[in-house]
Amino acid sequence: MKIQHEMTDSDPNPVKAGLPELLSRLWRFAMVLSHNEEAAGDLVQATCLRALQKCDQFQTGTHLDRWTFSIMASLWKNELRAERIRRGGGFVDAEEVLVTDGAEKIETNILLAEVLAEVQALPEAQRSTVLLVYVEGLTYAEAAETLEVPIGTVMSRLAAARLKLAALKRTEDDGSKRRTKTGQ
Repeated sequence: MKIQHEMTDSDPNPVKAGLPELLSRLWRFAMVLSHNEEAAGDLVQATCLRALQKCDQFQTGTHLDRWTFSIMASLWKNELRAERIRRGGGFVDAEEVLVTDGAEKIETNILLAEVLAEVQALPEAQRSTVLLVYVEGLTYAEAAETLEVPIGTVMSRLAAARLKLAALKRTEDDGSKRRTKTGQ
């Protein structure tokens, strides 16, 4: 979902008009960054406030989502610098947000919980890169611009994250083979 907002006479402030559409995506990115609902809420609020304060810097015809993600990433980096102790706290349990109806959904939820746990265990830099590219659909170049890193860094972070997730898949496959051999 790419939000490209054009200014019209009835819409004098594209940032103010476009922010409501972005709230759920901003919330998701904030949760990936912070792992904490309260911190995510504060980060979304700070991002919206900063976007409204700096709306004159938004270039009409460009992507509002990428601009606000950049603001959020910058605010989070500043917060990490100010409070280094925030790293590693406030994980959201996947079981709290997953539906558990029926055997197939339970199996899917178990696998999803394992993948989410593995993604949550990634270093913050890899985690945020994975979200922007694989969940939000940004290109490598757009993610690099958003995170203010070279495109090679984005590629490296994604490669490392894929290796870690592939290890989870190999472990799952090995476990399935063992359960089949033992008749479980």
